[in-house]
Amino acid sequence: MLAKTAQFIDTFISDESGQGITEYGAVLAFVAVLVGLVFSFTRGTLASSISAAFSSVAGQLNNLAKTGGATSN
Repeated sequence: MLAKTAQFIDTFISDESGQGITEYGAVLAFVAVLVGLVFSFTRGTLASSISAAFSSVAGQLNNLAKTGGATSN
């Protein structure tokens, strides 16, 4: 009985199958800190730049849709 318990403990300690989730968590935390730092250093200018970029893409897609709709008729 004691040998089986010792073997179970040895197997439990040497098993590294859950190691991956810890590494992913550390990477995720690091990325979250980096994103927070970027937003704190840009002081709102990043948000307006991203908004302008998305508005530009949306406008171009609307123009393509209008052009595509006119030629298919």
